Amino acid sequence: MNPTDKKKLRADAHTLKPIVTIGQSGLTAPVLAEIELALDHHELIKVKIRAERDSRKLISEQIHNNTGAEIIQSIGQVVVIYRLNPKK
Repeated sequence: MNPTDKKKLRADAHTLKPIVTIGQSGLTAPVLAEIELALDHHELIKVKIRAERDSRKLISEQIHNNTGAEIIQSIGQVVVIYRLNPKK
């Protein structure tokens, strides 16, 4: 994904609210399933990760690896991810 596409997606995500919150249980199978559903429906979502900085980075990488979604932006506890839905 080129920088101009990412810039547009960051602008589009600005008004979004986090759809999924990852709490103290971490990234579990049901949470991943919910992220998959949200990506299929919305394509661009925000995920709030309630963990320490190092853990947030690991969880973001796990989301990327398990869903194939592109990490667009990460600010504090909120991560913006995008995955194109070919059915739309």
